[in-house]
Amino acid sequence: METLTKSSESLLFSQTFLKAWALQLKRFTQVVDELGDETLANQTAPGRNTGIYILGHMVAVHDGIYPLLGFGDRLYPELDALFIRTPDAGKGYPDAASLRLKWKEVNQRLTEKLEAMDPHEWLDRHTAVSESDFAKEPNRNKLNVIVTRLAHVGYHAGQLVYLKEKVQD
Repeated sequence: METLTKSSESLLFSQTFLKAWALQLKRFTQVVDELGDETLANQTAPGRNTGIYILGHMVAVHDGIYPLLGFGDRLYPELDALFIRTPDAGKGYPDAASLRLKWKEVNQRLTEKLEAMDPHEWLDRHTAVSESDFAKEPNRNKLNVIVTRLAHVGYHAGQLVYLKEKVQD
């Protein structure tokens, strides 16, 4: 077996996370695209979030990654009021079709930015941590942001599966 250089190890490392990122986005998008607008308006379980809220929440969260990783301004900061700072009210949301488009737009741009990163940048600090705190906790880096967002998107994709199962019943 060929011995990897430090540079090729870094590249392999970053490509591994980019593949995991792409897979989770694909799974979430596939579930969202399979659910009709009416189905997305339903709660995933009694007393739980609606599918439309979860979709809007995910758009807002992923849009928030741009400034966190130093990629520039957000595309839809106005969604925070509905989907980050407020619990699911069940009404007053943008329509599902526009949220689907925003989801795809935010993640296409975000994926392009992630793919353009130098492998060594993954371990740089993100903008929500000070330099002094980062010196004490170097694990508060850009990679950690993506790792936590991978778990987050997987969690909410699992919730949406309940809506998919309701449609099939």
